[in-house]
Amino acid sequence: MLEYSYLVLYLPRGTSRDTARRILTEHAEYGDWELDRLRLYPDGSRRVQLRRRIIRARRTF
Repeated sequence: MLEYSYLVLYLPRGTSRDTARRILTEHAEYGDWELDRLRLYPDGSRRVQLRRRIIRARRTF
């Protein structure tokens, strides 16, 4: 069964699309995060939920 670790980011309304893209790209490239959910609020702020798989080593006999 897959298990995920989640990270929630809040980007205030003054954040440009280019800056938001750069932030999410850095998390994806260097932290192995992937976009799970993005919520754009009417005031222009964004709530971003990122996820990454948790890999657990299993003992082999």
